[in-house]
Amino acid sequence: MTNPEILLLVFVGLIGGVWNAIAGGATLFTFPALMFAGLPPVVANATNFLGLLPSNAAALAAYGEELRRAGPQLITLSLVSGAGAAAGSMLLLISDPGTFVVLVPFLLAIATLLFAFGEQMRKAFVRWAGPSQTSFAVYGVLFCVSVYGGYFGAGLGIILLAIAQVIGHTDFHAANSMKNLLATNFTIISIVIFGVGGLIDWPAALVMMIGSTLGGYFGGRWAKRVNQKVLRILVIGFGTLLSAVYFWRTFAVDSV
Repeated sequence: MTNPEILLLVFVGLIGGVWNAIAGGATLFTFPALMFAGLPPVVANATNFLGLLPSNAAALAAYGEELRRAGPQLITLSLVSGAGAAAGSMLLLISDPGTFVVLVPFLLAIATLLFAFGEQMRKAFVRWAGPSQTSFAVYGVLFCVSVYGGYFGAGLGIILLAIAQVIGHTDFHAANSMKNLLATNFTIISIVIFGVGGLIDWPAALVMMIGSTLGGYFGGRWAKRVNQKVLRILVIGFGTLLSAVYFWRTFAVDSV
């Protein structure tokens, strides 16, 4: 890597770390940055997992109280998301990523709607299915989105925030703490699989980690000082932007 590429990855890692800790979705700019640095798309995708790992892990230090309140539920959620991530990562190793990438804009749009109307949907779902059945349904959804997370992962933070809301964690910071823990958990699993499969560019990942470590640490603290309504608007707005960009990339560009 050249010095400009190193500086680019550190800077992008820093910004991505802040944004991932607060809301998620940093892959929108970190993944293209890795390709700009010369990595093939699949390698850039796998390397991005390692490069952004600290952005979620470092933010956990700011959410100790929220995680303690969540209690044993986190263990089950972590096991389910970890199993899904392992399946998705293995899928990336053995298949053509092009087919799954076509689904990305649809998943992002659905996740943004879930987050925007998560409380209303949660109440309606609980009335319809009952709390015990709701738990099993949520685990199924979490497994499916974790498969996506282990495969590509763009915008997964928004999806995890939506799931946290649907299961009753309507406080933004409580939902954000859960999002960061689950993201850290399945990212580690994916990194192990990608590392064994030889898909990670370790120098590029380590350079990006320098920035994302600092960004994740400070981003987690800044998030707790920002008005929740402002954060909610930012998340919904960024989710809409992510959806539009990926729809354009997937369909408009291909049709030219």
